[in-house]
Amino acid sequence: AAYDVIDSATNQKVGALRRKGLKSILRDEWEVLDVNDNVIGLLFEDSMGLAMLRRVLLGSLLPQNYDITLGETRVADLKQRFNIFSYQLDLDFSMDTGNRLDRRVGIAAGILLAAIEGKQSS
Repeated sequence: AAYDVIDSATNQKVGALRRKGLKSILRDEWEVLDVNDNVIGLLFEDSMGLAMLRRVLLGSLLPQNYDITLGETRVADLKQRFNIFSYQLDLDFSMDTGNRLDRRVGIAAGILLAAIEGKQSS
């Protein structure tokens, strides 16, 4: 599945996020796309081992952590807080000192993860 990120003020596409299909079965992984749907980066769950523990044993008791990379450079950290009542996600773009990642795409990634995780845990 691919999700376009649209700037509502200009009605212009600013990027997209596309799930990596079978790779996302063991560990969540998404491609970050530019306005022309070219892959520019990845959004992925922190580690395969922790991802497996979440899926098999601990479920939502073990908060998720995602990284966004553009090339080899880490530009964002999306960290879930443990909360039994709601899905809470902290977005950290502080390592992206060159502003390489469009913040609208980064925020959309957080919203998409919250929507998908909220649906999976209900």
